[in-house]
Amino acid sequence: MALYRDEGVILRTAKLGEADRIITILTRGHGKIRAVAKGIRRTKSRFGARLEPFMRADLLIAEGRSLDVVSQADSVASYGTAIAVDYEAYEAANVIVETIDKLASSEHECVPAQYQLLIGALNALAKHAHAPQAISGSYVMRALALAGWTPRMGTCVVCGQHMGAYFSVASGGVMCEADHTTDARRIPPRVLQEFQALIQGNWTVLDGTPLQRATQELVEDWAEYYLERPIRSLRLIDS
Repeated sequence: MALYRDEGVILRTAKLGEADRIITILTRGHGKIRAVAKGIRRTKSRFGARLEPFMRADLLIAEGRSLDVVSQADSVASYGTAIAVDYEAYEAANVIVETIDKLASSEHECVPAQYQLLIGALNALAKHAHAPQAISGSYVMRALALAGWTPRMGTCVVCGQHMGAYFSVASGGVMCEADHTTDARRIPPRVLQEFQALIQGNWTVLDGTPLQRATQELVEDWAEYYLERPIRSLRLIDS
C-alpha cells in the first residue's frame, strides 16, 4: 500500500470490531479522510490518546481500497486535553467538528482555509481565549462564509439602499421596513451587531457580554438552512 504523511485534526471516531476504530480526520493536504486505527482500543495501543476527537496529529497513513489505515501518529497539539475538562468548551468543540464534518462532504477534497480556521478555533477553546459559545458561533459563521454562504448585513438584500431591521435566512441577509418579506423577522440592533461580529471575528464586540439567545438562534437557523440539515450539537446547547 502507498504511504502518505499529513497533519490532521481528529473529528470523530467509531468502533470497528473488537479492538479497532474508524477515525474521521480533516487533514491539511488531503481534505477529510476516514481511516482505520488498528488495535487502538487495546490498553497497550501504540497510538495512546493521539487519535481522540479534537487532537491534532502528524500522521503516516497507508492508502487502502475502501478505508485508509493509520500507521503512525505523533501529537502536534493536544487541544482535547484542555477542552475535555471544561464542559462548555467541550460542547463548543462538538459544534465545531460537527460543522466541518458536514461542510467537508467530499472525502480527499483539499480545503486548506477550512483547516486553518478549524485549528484556530480549537486552539482558542483550549486556551480559553473567549467565551466558548462565541468561539463556536463565530467558527460556524466563518466556516459557512468560506464555503460561500455569507449573510448580507450592510443594506437591504432587496433594494440595496436602506439599512435593515429585519433578517431573512432564505433571502440571505437583512431587509428594510419597506421591502421585507413575510418570512423575515425583526431583529434588535444588538443581535444584528453580535451576528455581524461573529461573521467578522470581532472580539471587541463579542467579549463584552454573553451572546443573546436570539443571536445563537440566528446562527443555528443560518447553518441549518445552508447545510440543509441541522447541527445537532447546537441544538443540545440551546435545549
